[in-house]
Amino acid sequence: MSESDWGTWLPDAIADAEPETVAVWYLGCNGFVFKGCAGTTVWIDPYVGLGDPPRTVRMIPVPFDPEDVEEADAVLATHEHTDHVHGPSQAPILANTGATYYAPDDSLSVARDEESWTEHWDAEESQFAEVSEGDTVEIGEFEIDVVEVFDPDATHPVGYVIEHDAGTVFHGGDTKPSEDFSQLGQEYDIDLGILAFGSVGRIPDKETREPVRTKWYSDENEIVEAASDLQIDRLVPSHWDMWKGLTADPTVLHDHARSFEYPRRLEIVEIGDRIDL
Repeated sequence: MSESDWGTWLPDAIADAEPETVAVWYLGCNGFVFKGCAGTTVWIDPYVGLGDPPRTVRMIPVPFDPEDVEEADAVLATHEHTDHVHGPSQAPILANTGATYYAPDDSLSVARDEESWTEHWDAEESQFAEVSEGDTVEIGEFEIDVVEVFDPDATHPVGYVIEHDAGTVFHGGDTKPSEDFSQLGQEYDIDLGILAFGSVGRIPDKETREPVRTKWYSDENEIVEAASDLQIDRLVPSHWDMWKGLTADPTVLHDHARSFEYPRRLEIVEIGDRIDL
């Protein structure tokens, strides 16, 4: 991990914000911050690591130093991959703020066993909270439902439906389309949906380092299928900016989505951008 390219302006902007509804900042990769009108602040999958060059090469700036984060009521993980569970990115936030870390079992195994967060940072075991599909967590002004998603590359992925008086947000981690999404779309009125999107590329194998055809994220048709089934009003593509060889152009999704009732609107954000419910 390197120092932030941007200094402290992004953590400062989050700390200083007084949203009328819910403000949402994109951190790049699949990281987001949600801050409600009462001040509750929730981070999902913040990652400021550099990857594993030359296999995974970060293509975007490091937007903040976790040591500079002063506001967090909770940090949520969607699954166990390193760009979603990463001690140097997330443990300092827990140590600085006392936030609770909500994650499925395999993600907590990385934090506890593989990376030993409580030994290397001032994080406490009491800050870890295991969640699974069907759970509901109350975090300040947010009610968060843990839902099933479909990410065949992960061992135990989950998604989060974040409910607030101002609206409802779906964060699917690195999910692909799922047969369960039609039911979720009927159960929830999703105002803002976050879905991972990317291209297919030749990425060095983790063991042999030989380039192999790699597809980690939904393509154009898959992300629109998922958004349509979920009945998402505003679709926010994520992850398209992150890894060399897998980056994509989210503007093409206008053409793929235009004949479907959902998503009603494509909302393209770049790292550091803020949008509001």
